This record gives sequence, C-alpha cells and structure tokens, in this order.
Amino acid sequence: MREFDSSPAADRPVAASAPAVGRLETRLRAGEFAVACEISPPRGASIEPLRRKAALVRDWVDAALVTDGQGAQVRMAAWAGCLAMQSEGVEAVMLLQCRDRNRLAIQADLLGAAGSGIPSVLLQTGDRATAGEEPEAAESFDLDSVAAIQAASTLKSEKRLLSGRELSRPPAWFIGCVENATEGGNSRVRRLAAKVDAGAQFVLSQYVFDLERFRDWMRRLRDEGLTERVFVLPGVGPVLTRNALAFLDKLPDVYIPEPVRRRLLSVPEDQMAAEATALAVETLQAVREEPGVAGAYLLTSNNEAVIGELLTRAGIR
Repeated sequence: MREFDSSPAADRPVAASAPAVGRLETRLRAGEFAVACEISPPRGASIEPLRRKAALVRDWVDAALVTDGQGAQVRMAAWAGCLAMQSEGVEAVMLLQCRDRNRLAIQADLLGAAGSGIPSVLLQTGDRATAGEEPEAAESFDLDSVAAIQAASTLKSEKRLLSGRELSRPPAWFIGCVENATEGGNSRVRRLAAKVDAGAQFVLSQYVFDLERFRDWMRRLRDEGLTERVFVLPGVGPVLTRNALAFLDKLPDVYIPEPVRRRLLSVPEDQMAAEATALAVETLQAVREEPGVAGAYLLTSNNEAVIGELLTRAGIR
C-alpha cells in the first residue's frame, strides 16, 4: 500500500472537511488497480441517456469522468451529469475547463461540487472555441490548468479562496489533471510536474496506442519521482469504426502509429470492431504491467457497452 502526498500544501493543517473519500481515491490509495471511464453528457435536456450509460458501467468502474464542453461543443453541464450518474450509483469525477470560466466561476463551481457530494474534480485548460460549433464565442482562459489546480488545492488545503477570504468549510475532493502520455521529450513531463506541484493527485492520459512511447514517458516519470507523487491512469479504448479512426487521426494530442493503423484497416470493415477490441485488451494488459501505473482510464466514445468485455478479457474485473 502506497500513501501519497501529492500537494505541497498537504502538510498544512486542514479544518474538518466535508465529503467522505470516494471509491476511486480509496482503491488507488490501497494500491489496487483502479478503473475510470469517460462519460459525455447528452445534447439535450433529459438525463435518460446518462441513466442508460450508468447501467452499463455501474458494475465495472470505480468512477466516471463527466466531460465539460469537450471539443467546444454544447452539452449538458458537467455538474448535472455528475449528479445524474451518482443518483444511479456511479461515482462521478467532475471535469472543469477554464475556457468558459473566470476564477470566480471556477471557484464557485468547485465549491458547488463539494457541497453536492461529488468526491473528485479534474481541471483542464480546455479546447479553443474555434475548435467547436461556435467559433466566435468569447473565451475566458483567466486561469490555465495549473492555476486552476492550484486554486482547487488552496480551497482544499488552506481553507481559503484565491482572494484570501476564509471558507466556512473546506472541500475534500480528490484533484485530478490530464496529460499526453505519448508525446516525446521532457516538456510534457515538466508540465505534469507543474500540475502535481500545484496539487494534482491523479492524472488521466489521452489514448495510448504507441506502447513504446508510453513506456518511455513512464520511465521519465519514474526518473523524476512523479509516480510516487501522483496516481497515473493511462487512457485506453477501442477504435471501433473507420470514421472513429479518421476522427482521432485529426486530434493533435492523439498519436496512432502506422502499425496500429495498418492492423485496424487490414480487416474487413465489419470485423474492425472485433480487431479494435482485441487491440484495446492487449493494450490494457500491457499498461497494467508497467511500473508506476495505478489504473486505467477507459475511452469508449459513447460505446460504454464494451467496457465489461474489455475488463473481463484483460483479466482486470
């Protein structure tokens, strides 16, 4: 069992905190292999799609990250999606991105998450508005991900707002961040180190398709001592269709090596889903064996029904 002290503020005295520690944090701190998944809120005013997703993942994952305007697209608010998932028995991680919020709104939403019983939050800078459906939308970016993580840590560990005003009761959530695990060089390692210094306790990565690049990234994290300070959950998921492969190819933070692309395209289109699932199972098994990996982050692009098969075939659940 490993105990982590991932925030420089962690040694400071903290007043009695609110929500109980969540399942994701409990499993990670116990040294058990944790599983999180990604859930996209619906483009509509009904939570029924979230109820259906919850039924598919409830028995398989420790927590579900509910996204927040990913791709600069309008969807139901992340906090509403989190409450819907938790009402269906699935622990939620609330993602907050900085594009649409200044520091006042970020702190208000963080406190709202704590008061609503959401045990984990994840902070990211966010996509540019030009990437989405309203390219002329005003952007905030008052804080970036590092500064937003620092704000969350200040609320939690110092019982105060960024303005210095004291909180009547501090939050107690688990703080997360995101990172690219297959981009070469030390810049991403330094970026993650800055997030951990700011207070991040767990990190979810973008898709891992290139295991050699991923292993090199993990080696760099171990060399810097980061795997002793932050829980690492690499992103793994099947690319079930040719359209999905073409879409991922366009994303700047996703790297698909040519052998993986050839493997997926070498089978008839009606067999691609089976081949992609087999590849994802192999990737899950490989990342689980890498020293310093604490769990997996399943990216299934609204195909949550495949999660049980992935975890069963990989021998994880």
